Amino acid sequence: MAEIIDIANPTRTQAILNAYGLHAKKKFGQNFLTDLDVLHGIVDTADITNEDYVIEIGPGIGSLTEQIARAAKKVLAFEIDTQMVKVLGETLKDYDNVKVISGDILEMNLPQIITEEFGETAHVKVVANLPYYITTPILMQLLRTNITWDNIVVMMQREVADRLNAEVGTKAYGVLTLTVQYFANAQLAIEVPATAFNPAPKVESAVVKLTPLVPQVIVDQPERLFGVIKGSFSHRRKSLWNNMLQTYGKDTYIKEKITAALKQATIDPSIRAERLDLTQLTTLYLALREQELTQ
Repeated sequence: MAEIIDIANPTRTQAILNAYGLHAKKKFGQNFLTDLDVLHGIVDTADITNEDYVIEIGPGIGSLTEQIARAAKKVLAFEIDTQMVKVLGETLKDYDNVKVISGDILEMNLPQIITEEFGETAHVKVVANLPYYITTPILMQLLRTNITWDNIVVMMQREVADRLNAEVGTKAYGVLTLTVQYFANAQLAIEVPATAFNPAPKVESAVVKLTPLVPQVIVDQPERLFGVIKGSFSHRRKSLWNNMLQTYGKDTYIKEKITAALKQATIDPSIRAERLDLTQLTTLYLALREQELTQ
């Protein structure tokens, strides 16, 4: 029986790239993981069992996909690069529990696809080496979409990982921090050096585990809450008052409503949004809603 050589084995990875004339495409943020210890660590962090249905984003040549497929019940991998889709048809041909979907996950109806492929009661996890150039949009979609996740375990640029648990008042603290805090607990699970990839990126990476939580203050329309948060951070160096005027308008009538909302929320108009925590911003949102200012 022929020895099974993992796709992530550096020699096999290079052989696959050579065979198909492939190279990492910057426009898709491609870097191929060739460190099996890191890949095994990702699968272990996600606590994948043979009862789990897993979403993967950006499988590339299938290095991580292969490791997930060995542990999971079924894997649904989304790949935007049509050339890679063809390669995956060959590299993953021995895994009948993997389905590759060609296209941009940001443009897909993910809840519908998950229901069709996994069923309505499936235990769903996300495990991915995310394309770094669209890490934030993908995280936003995964967290805000009406899907019940068991957990989300993703590789990302270390700088972005640090933003997920950033402290109030720091440079890294912002809209992404607050979105994650509303939906999940974020844990930095693995630090990944550039040498774990082919080619080696110019940045350090990290694997983060997001575990769903029940928000401390639940709002019935989270998208409106995040609209307020985004507007509050629209110009980080400006005061909350100035950002709100830019968001809602400068009419005397509007100013009165903003003033009333800030007073109700006991927030100083001159403060910057980066000095406010999630509870304070949620209180502000509820006050603005009473003034009929949220959109």
